[in-house]
Amino acid sequence: MSHLQHPLGTGITAAATADDVLAGIDLTGTNAVVTGGHRGIGREVTRALAAAGARVTVGARDPDQAELWPTSTVPVEVRRLDLLDPASIDHFAAEWLDGDRALHMLINSAGLPGPPELVHDARGYEVQFATNHLGHFQLTLALWPALRAANGARVVNVSSGAQRFGRIDWDDPHFSHREYDAHVAYAQSKLANVLHAVELDRRGAEHGIRGYAVHPGVVVGTALNGSSGENALRAMGLVDDSGAPIIDPEHGKKTPQQGASTIVFAAASPWLADIGGVYLKDNDISPLDDEPRPMSAVEPPAEIMSHAIDPASARRLWTLSEHMLGQRSTW
Repeated sequence: MSHLQHPLGTGITAAATADDVLAGIDLTGTNAVVTGGHRGIGREVTRALAAAGARVTVGARDPDQAELWPTSTVPVEVRRLDLLDPASIDHFAAEWLDGDRALHMLINSAGLPGPPELVHDARGYEVQFATNHLGHFQLTLALWPALRAANGARVVNVSSGAQRFGRIDWDDPHFSHREYDAHVAYAQSKLANVLHAVELDRRGAEHGIRGYAVHPGVVVGTALNGSSGENALRAMGLVDDSGAPIIDPEHGKKTPQQGASTIVFAAASPWLADIGGVYLKDNDISPLDDEPRPMSAVEPPAEIMSHAIDPASARRLWTLSEHMLGQRSTW
């Protein structure tokens, strides 16, 4: 997979919006599912795909609180989906399959900001890993028949530049025996998003299903950083002294419209017609960068590292995830 991990030279800049990326692309007749597509970057992904003609279904833990538009403006469907609840995931997928609809785009966008203290779900799984990776892994497996029926589908995992700092602790991914650190847990879950895309693409390509992982940039006001205090955001270089967001897309700091652009690029751009299993940033394939670089408030490092697209690790994570779910895929 690593030989594909080099930029294509799309010429689409980091400042481009989702609408810029989708300009001239007609998605009429296609179906998309966007988890967490009712707020933050996911909301902008939903709007842009629907505006391009796609029929979009949003998966939301509390549909009644979904922050959407009037249906006359952006026609979308909202269904309950709790990524920490396996029964909710199965129900969401069963409803979709019962509708006998192909699924052309699955956008695994929902994310959980790291709680400061260790939290396990009902199964004993650390909640960031369980939500950001395992819930989406289960959803993807459950929707596989609909993805195959599309005869050309894309699965997009919204990751983060944090993958650079992530490692999968194969013996203790849920912090049952090691000291918990919210940032370490988040990085592990975002690395898992990339490895999931790599192995998904290997298994799915022959069935017309391609997998991608995306770094959308850092967007002030999303759920992942909205809970941070102003002083913390200032220290991260995300707001100025007056508290206003710092928008600098060339250095990874974006508006929601800019943050959504690489996600819809992965979902629909013809640039990726014959390519999958790659990590994207700034509307292109990210170059490999294995040079250790510390986190920087000026320019957060976000390029992909070799360990994040290692095929052996990707297969190992797939098997581990199946074990955690108590199920096994046959493809």
